[in-house]
Amino acid sequence: MKKKFISVTLALALGLSLTACGNNGGGNAPADNKEETQKPAADDAGDDADAGEDAGSEDAAPSGDVANKDKPLVWFNRQPSNSSTGELDSAALNFNANTYYVGFDANQGAELQGTMVKEYIEAHIDEIDRNGDGTIGYVLAIGDIGHNDSIARTRGVRKALGTGVDKDGSINSDPVGTNTDGTATVVQDGEIEVGGKKYVVRELASQEMKNPQGATWDAATAGNAIGTWSSSFGDQIDVVVSNNDGMGMSMFNAWSNSNKVPTFGYDANSDAVAAIAEGYGGTISQHADVQAYLTLRVLRNALDGVDIDTGIGTADEAGNVLTDDVYVYREEERSYYALNVAVTADNYQDFTDSTKIYDPVSNQLDESSHAKKKVWLNIYNSGDNFLGSTYQPLLQNYDDILNLDVEYIAGDGQTESNITNRLAEPKNYDAFAINMVKTDNAASYTSLLSQ
Repeated sequence: MKKKFISVTLALALGLSLTACGNNGGGNAPADNKEETQKPAADDAGDDADAGEDAGSEDAAPSGDVANKDKPLVWFNRQPSNSSTGELDSAALNFNANTYYVGFDANQGAELQGTMVKEYIEAHIDEIDRNGDGTIGYVLAIGDIGHNDSIARTRGVRKALGTGVDKDGSINSDPVGTNTDGTATVVQDGEIEVGGKKYVVRELASQEMKNPQGATWDAATAGNAIGTWSSSFGDQIDVVVSNNDGMGMSMFNAWSNSNKVPTFGYDANSDAVAAIAEGYGGTISQHADVQAYLTLRVLRNALDGVDIDTGIGTADEAGNVLTDDVYVYREEERSYYALNVAVTADNYQDFTDSTKIYDPVSNQLDESSHAKKKVWLNIYNSGDNFLGSTYQPLLQNYDDILNLDVEYIAGDGQTESNITNRLAEPKNYDAFAINMVKTDNAASYTSLLSQ
């Protein structure tokens, strides 16, 4: 199957006025409610079963009798939500009967990351206090202060290390700036006791990694930040923590590797997993292989007009099925969440290929009963390490298995209009998978599909 990747420079004029906004990185956090709900009911497939009945071909033609507003839609990696409060955008999540979100359980992953860092400190306490001052100092790279994932990961680290303080009933996730003397009000000093000896844990510095053009989760900015921090208080830095591996690896390569300072990230990108052998402390796999499968599988099921749980919680005719230890579906949120796994020196060799599809859902569907369909799918930022190096290659492996002709659109990571301007002809597609720049902007897409 020939896959199309549209150039970022292409822009089609639309009769819309779209507001440019800053970018985001990572998926979005689900609501704090951790209770797993029942699998989705069969009628979740909606009333558009005929969308999947036309015969397929190598160049699939879209079904002309389905209105754009009724075509299957999956939001992925960025859950439609208020970037200030985290409240889910129920209108976007219920745009039509075949609308869902696919991401990962950010709160569970954040807790895993914080626990991973704490356990590493406890296990290496004899050598980790580099200047012997009895204070374990860490610096924190924050991806995007308005993004649910970034907020969750910052809170997870502060909760585990005891450095979090309450703000409106939750742990404050604001950047601290510089806090070498421990007097900041955004955080507090924590404490770890190992072998009867107590150590202070202090967040020495943290900042949002945002470049001058407005792109967040910026690896280059993180590399510059660790340079500034190490020049100012280098021997006080005992641990480096990052909201993702892109920023984490930038800091690791720029400073912490040569100074033997353990660095922790998130995403289990291939370069970060490989770096564990060189001293990278660890990372979190958000089961991108499961997420990518779910992103396309939900569309496939809706297009076929079958129970939405087919090939997910219930095996399809090819034997594809997921077990409940790798994902959860929350019906009230119309959202599928992959579960996370800590990747450390103990198990990193199992995660060296981040683009390998998940074996239990790797079986080819028969095109005679699953006709080829056209899907419009965008990646919010062509330069995002996780999405570009891990998620998209996985999608491109699964689209063949699921008989989907996917057109991949690369965004600039900064403006929504850079993407929406290339959704000028939704009638040419059978389904849509949308990765927004900013979680508030779902209406920019649904307004196009409603025309």
